[in-house]
Amino acid sequence: MKPILYTLFIAVVFASCSQKEQADVIVYNAKVYTVNNQFDTVEAFAVKDGKILELGSNKAIQSKFSAKNEVNADGKSVYPGFIDAHAHFFGYGQSLQAADLRDTKSWKEILQRLIEFAKTHPGGWLIGNGWDQNDWENKAFPTNEELSKLFPNRPVFLNRVDGHAAIVNQKAFIEAGITKAQKLTGGDMLTENGKLTGVLIDNAVALVESKIPAPDAKLAEKILTDAQTNCFAAGLTTIDDCGLPYQTVDLIQKLQQENKLKMRLYVMLADAPQNYDYLFKRGAIKTDRLNVRSFKVYADGALGSRGACLLHPYSDLPAKTGFLLSDQKHFEEVAEKIASHGFQMCTHAIGDSANRVMLKIYNKILKGKNDKRWRIEHAQIVNPNDFNLFGSASIIPSVQPTHATSDMYWATQRLGATRLKGAYAYRQLLKQNGWIPLGTDFPVENINPLLTFYAATVRADAKGFPKGGFQVENALTAEEALKGMTIWAAKANFEEQEKGSLEKGKLADFVILDQDLLKSSPQNILKTKVLKTYLNGEKVYEAK
Repeated sequence: MKPILYTLFIAVVFASCSQKEQADVIVYNAKVYTVNNQFDTVEAFAVKDGKILELGSNKAIQSKFSAKNEVNADGKSVYPGFIDAHAHFFGYGQSLQAADLRDTKSWKEILQRLIEFAKTHPGGWLIGNGWDQNDWENKAFPTNEELSKLFPNRPVFLNRVDGHAAIVNQKAFIEAGITKAQKLTGGDMLTENGKLTGVLIDNAVALVESKIPAPDAKLAEKILTDAQTNCFAAGLTTIDDCGLPYQTVDLIQKLQQENKLKMRLYVMLADAPQNYDYLFKRGAIKTDRLNVRSFKVYADGALGSRGACLLHPYSDLPAKTGFLLSDQKHFEEVAEKIASHGFQMCTHAIGDSANRVMLKIYNKILKGKNDKRWRIEHAQIVNPNDFNLFGSASIIPSVQPTHATSDMYWATQRLGATRLKGAYAYRQLLKQNGWIPLGTDFPVENINPLLTFYAATVRADAKGFPKGGFQVENALTAEEALKGMTIWAAKANFEEQEKGSLEKGKLADFVILDQDLLKSSPQNILKTKVLKTYLNGEKVYEAK
């Protein structure tokens, strides 16, 4: 090439580059599920200042934009960052600091795990999380005699998997000043031959748990950052943390301002007078990482510990119907108070009686169709006559698909076949408003949102049991499940204009997977890996 022509060629190249718009990140050679209204897929998009600049074909984006950071997705699928619409982020971080009692097959195995854990954690309260007697051959609740003998001088507190029951040793009772069973509203202290067994149900749990010292600032920071690390690795970019005290909100905001905590959090404050005073005086909190505008109320307990409030007795324990955790007047007063201040009410309701009580209160307060987005968390067992109460007042059923596949082994025993038809009924609930947010309730369940997708669409366990799926008539389609983990979850948080889909002007939160969820076989869904997670266009996780 002659010198003059070469000079002209270089000039043209530089001119072309200088005419391109500058972006921070370009993602190309991808199958991008935008999850917009048309559910479009594109090949590429550009990001600047943490937001999506433009989406389109590889050619269109690369010819219009230049960026120092270009991400070749190698044909892999890209999705909006996953949103967990119901979880316990801080509680999960705490569980990472405690003895792991999940997947134990006997009380004896739990005791052995505690002995090993105590060797490396010698001081203070001995905490464990995740046991479930329904997984044991002997499904009866244990008693604490052996626990008290093993740890006579150290208080022990062991949370059941659902957080609605615990077993404690005698030293824990002494620390809490408890010498005999107490009569409680919405709780139970189990006894045997007039003696406390150590098993506490629902409101009884707090009698001991409240005596456990709160984590200091250093440990609290570790709790939050450890939880964040694991959530980013799972492709999660926003978490709804359900039921925190206002002091934890202050800590979260401080760590976010110091850029030590990047995770986006939608926080529901716990149902307590000091939390209402805090938010009513301060007003809603809204930053790009923190949103506090709602309250978490507990109507009843859990099905696994028979604290769920049912209209009729448990099929496997006819003397019990469960219980409400407060009297109905409390729920009515709280609903009035929250409504008068313009905040969102989110109520845990498992049993068909608890759901009916709360749905009627919501309908009374909300007075028909609205955009208040009040939520029923779990909506686990609903009487056939009550499904319409969701739609009549635009009440959001916020559900966790892995609860169905965790409970299906024993739920029929608790409820009977007829009543079971109104349980875990996600399709029936979806029909009420045309959308439904999905979560996990971690650490009750695994944090992995891909398990949510699998449980929602396949309705089976990892081994494919039961054949054909569990009440598969209530399965969601792949598109519905993805929306439930992204745009519908964002909508449940009043955030659908800023996240939940990959569209121009929205936050650049996205995840790259090694497989296409919407085209995968059930077996391959479970094998899917998160390759990279991005928050604000910044890579916060990459698989090794």
